Amino acid sequence: MMNTTLLRQPIAAVKAQWLVLGIFENEAEPPEGLGDTGLGATLGRLRSEKELTGALGDLTPLYEPAGLEAGALLLVGLGPRASFDAGAAFSAGFTAAKRLAGKSRESVAVVLPAAGELGFLASALIEGMIAGTRGSGLRKTEPNRHAFGTLSLVVPPDQAEEAAAVLESSLRRGTIVGEAVNLARDLANTPPGEKSPSRLADRIRLVAEDAGIAVETWDAARLAQERFGGMMGVAAGSDEPPCFLILDYRRAGSAPALAMVGKGVTFDSGGLCLKPPASMEDMKADMTGAAVVAAALQAVARLGLPVNLTGYLPLTENMTGGKAMKLGDVLTIRNGKTVEVLNTDAEGRLILADALSYAAEQRPYRLLDLATLTGACTIALGTKVAGLFGNDDAFCQDLLAACRQTGERAWRLPLDDDYKEALKSHVADLKNVGGKWGGAITAAKFLEQFAGSTPWVHLDIAGPSWNDSDSPARDVGATGCFVRTLVRLIEQMPIR
Repeated sequence: MMNTTLLRQPIAAVKAQWLVLGIFENEAEPPEGLGDTGLGATLGRLRSEKELTGALGDLTPLYEPAGLEAGALLLVGLGPRASFDAGAAFSAGFTAAKRLAGKSRESVAVVLPAAGELGFLASALIEGMIAGTRGSGLRKTEPNRHAFGTLSLVVPPDQAEEAAAVLESSLRRGTIVGEAVNLARDLANTPPGEKSPSRLADRIRLVAEDAGIAVETWDAARLAQERFGGMMGVAAGSDEPPCFLILDYRRAGSAPALAMVGKGVTFDSGGLCLKPPASMEDMKADMTGAAVVAAALQAVARLGLPVNLTGYLPLTENMTGGKAMKLGDVLTIRNGKTVEVLNTDAEGRLILADALSYAAEQRPYRLLDLATLTGACTIALGTKVAGLFGNDDAFCQDLLAACRQTGERAWRLPLDDDYKEALKSHVADLKNVGGKWGGAITAAKFLEQFAGSTPWVHLDIAGPSWNDSDSPARDVGATGCFVRTLVRLIEQMPIR
């Protein structure tokens, strides 16, 4: 874990290789603390010459800045002060860190902007700084991103002791959550040949146990015994056996748990409904739901939150071997419902059906699943917004509120009963695909049949889970989306 510290010092006195300073858009006055350094005049001149706008993510480096102890200064745009929130703080931190992490830096310090709820903004800023030091080049012979030796959060020296204690706690929170985002990204970015279901399970188990989470692993024989017909059907075409992980974190006595299910297809070829090559390029990340659940659980455990959580991770490949499931096969899911397979590339809902059924049997307080489930959701909402579905309005609103607080984006889509008509089969209880229209909705409607009466929410994260292009505030590859939102949701969860 990166070494992070809190510095209660005047900006001018901070000794660091690089000092990161946020600049708000359309504000003529220099940031507080620069009045006597001579740097204020420089910033004013840059603004008047339109070299410094303060637009979110804009970067301006200054070397050997006058009046500062820091060796160099990186100005990062924060956007308008009125709209500066945790999402903007994360983005600004990520952009600045990505710019600086191209080389090894012993010490980087970031000044906490004076705006909004300082504690939560401090956490978001540090989360972004830590995420920005980690790229997708996991197997490059020469690393193109480097963690900082020390990352310091700079706050005014006149902060009251109580406020300083809050910021110290926020710094620790931001460090843990930022590292969890990177864990989810690393798991999804790992090449598929290095993360068969069993190898991915081993890696998650080590991380979880190190954080104090109990782990139970089911092999293929146990899955067959437990009637996980969806998982066994999807796994049949692969030489790699499936496995099922149960991650259990208990810090709230006998209170019922929040159950979280994450789709864990470690590589999705489409099965006999083979994907075209271009559509397979990012299918190593079809286990992002499982990665996000594991990472969020780890963060919660390291934070020591007083809640009960259980994560359910069905892990398998979807391949084209001689025993692969065929169109027209009928699978029996854990809860007894039968499903006619009419598209082997609609496999995620089959493994989630088993996991949801089992999770619902444990009588959780609430049930949440995350999955890179449908291209249809990306067509509907684009690549930065997840589709949200649920059978419980209060649960949906709680999750949307957590999204607003972190700046991650989801949009609730309908789940009306008439969509179930598209899933009717002539030979089984259901078929695993609907018709041409509303593909994300019919997929969610399918999953609903396995959640029972438990308050349930489904997040289709196919769009925001992956970036196809690079930008200052985003990396190509896995994003680790919704780790931050899940932690925020759980922090606000009542102990029941």
